[in-house]
Amino acid sequence: MRRLMLAAGVAVGLLFASAAVAEPVAAAQAAPPAPSSMASIGDSMTRAADVCCWYGDHPANSWSTGAAGWDGIISHYERLRVLNPGITGRNYNDAKSGARMSDAPGQAQAAVSQQAGYVTILMGANDVCTSSPSTMTPVDTFRDQFRQTLQTLATGQTRIFVASIPDVHHLWEIYHTDFWASLVWDAANICQSLLAPNRTDTERQTVRARNIAFNTVLRDECAAYPLCKYDDDVTFNYQFSRSQVSKLDYFHPSLSGQAALAQVTWTHSWWS
Repeated sequence: MRRLMLAAGVAVGLLFASAAVAEPVAAAQAAPPAPSSMASIGDSMTRAADVCCWYGDHPANSWSTGAAGWDGIISHYERLRVLNPGITGRNYNDAKSGARMSDAPGQAQAAVSQQAGYVTILMGANDVCTSSPSTMTPVDTFRDQFRQTLQTLATGQTRIFVASIPDVHHLWEIYHTDFWASLVWDAANICQSLLAPNRTDTERQTVRARNIAFNTVLRDECAAYPLCKYDDDVTFNYQFSRSQVSKLDYFHPSLSGQAALAQVTWTHSWWS
């Protein structure tokens, strides 16, 4: 009887041990192979505009396809290069500063021509940040343009990652009392739909509501494609700090901001 009880105990122990091991093994097996090429679709945030040191684009410091190495930013490309060295040199930044969602289908076509196995999308801030609340992109137009983008990418076996649009209203919250930030926003005509000094609270909330509506579009449309992952609003919900905003324009991410963007988005990527 004692031997039978001991044998039963061992069997139960092995069963629980097997179950404990099976879960991480299954998770590891679920992760797809790391791609041999990648591309990014987006605007000035993905071009790392005004990230540091001088005005202009700094694509080597991009959260997505950057490869600078010295900047403290561990981009998606740099993380994937550890998993698959074959991706080296095949990181294409197709983003354009000033781009809106209307530009995304063309960027998607470029990514397809580059045979990108992985594509990141961070697009829509310029559809929110316009000259006034009345000139923001209509939601249905935004949806049609994003849907066309996904349809273009879906012609192959490209894995897609879609980042939510950051909460631009939070930028106003942390910097609107800063003299230099307000001066630069006004002088450089930055995101006047929300950051103009004469905007009312109601207007700013209207812009934030459009920001949220666009993210809902990104989530819903991405869900229709098995090879598309949305970030579950992690980028929108991220409470970035003053130090993570460029002091050149008080709008774009700084080096530490790009680093944070790379980190929070990677946690929801295909290989996190």
